[in-house]
Amino acid sequence: MRTQVAIIGAGPSGLLLGALLHKAGIDAVILEAKTPDYVLGRIRAGVLEQVCVDLLDEVGVGARMHREGLVHGGFDLAFAGQRHRIDMKALTGGKQVMVYGQTEVTRDLMDDRAAKGLATVYEAANVSLHDFDGARPRVRWQKDGATHELECDFIAGCDGFHGVSRASVPESAIRHYERVYPFGWLGLLSDTPPVSHELIYTRHERGFALCSMRSMTRSRHYVQCSLDDKVENWSDERFWTELRRRLDPEAAERLVTGPSIEKSIAPLRSFVAEPMRFGRLFLAGDAAHIVPPTGAKGLNLAATDVGYLGRAIAEHYNEKSDAGIDSYSERCLRRIWRAERFSWWFTSLMHKFPETGEFGEKMQLAELDYLVNSVAASTVMAENYVGLPL
Repeated sequence: MRTQVAIIGAGPSGLLLGALLHKAGIDAVILEAKTPDYVLGRIRAGVLEQVCVDLLDEVGVGARMHREGLVHGGFDLAFAGQRHRIDMKALTGGKQVMVYGQTEVTRDLMDDRAAKGLATVYEAANVSLHDFDGARPRVRWQKDGATHELECDFIAGCDGFHGVSRASVPESAIRHYERVYPFGWLGLLSDTPPVSHELIYTRHERGFALCSMRSMTRSRHYVQCSLDDKVENWSDERFWTELRRRLDPEAAERLVTGPSIEKSIAPLRSFVAEPMRFGRLFLAGDAAHIVPPTGAKGLNLAATDVGYLGRAIAEHYNEKSDAGIDSYSERCLRRIWRAERFSWWFTSLMHKFPETGEFGEKMQLAELDYLVNSVAASTVMAENYVGLPL
């Protein structure tokens, strides 16, 4: 088998890259280790920056997003029992975000790829990457008892933090930067109306809490928990009781509870791998970087990566220029580190840290007070939250 680009991973970044390449007239095969149902079963965040929305529109899969997604022009910061609105739209000259679940983004891209009859191999076992430091990269995998090989010009590693792509790079050629946070997020999904029409980020002495949503009838809530906690220790009743304790009085009064659809604990980490290009292998999305979910940057950074990469590969074939390929890693990392900084700062501001102590808690409250009462500080917050242009 032969193709121009082999894409490892059929999550949103791999599927979006495949759609961008198809639009540019470039052949690509996507290899995915899991089943389609497994991919769609991943529960992830769903706050999309305008750059991500524009890319989905560019490949023609934005109709359902615009029909069902929720446009947000701001969000609330809650602390000391009160809520304060950050008016993103006013502070950034009209920029907003779209609340639309990552699962739905994946479904739209997956359905579009299937409708166009584009090649996707699910349940590809034992995937291995070969010769990406030369002119003829190859990818091998096993399926249905047979070994398959795909020759290609480029390999795009969109297979996540634990995928084979980054693991295939020699240790001497890559450098890792990481911060593991001493807590996690316990998330609960329920068919209940949201507490508010916009997100509420809460800093509380018992720990961080977030009230979010997937639609006007489905809510996603989070509470900070310890890393050694277990989901089975949290009944629905215990979760709702703890969440209500951390909310401001108005939000606590408006909170509607119900049975959980899904409940899970996610650890928080900041991670970056440098560089993101190794010969004809390119890393994108979670294969190259992880951000804490506090700033809602994970999916948006992945979309930006493949936006850069899709254009760079199109320039290689259609304009006979490798300028985009040669600058891919540098351009991505500049944006990534800015997002890492914002996510680290926002996480540090809103969470309870074991080592902080009373002085650190007072500093958090003082910074939050400054943030909501300074137009300059609120503008910086809003600019980072809506995302930088591509």
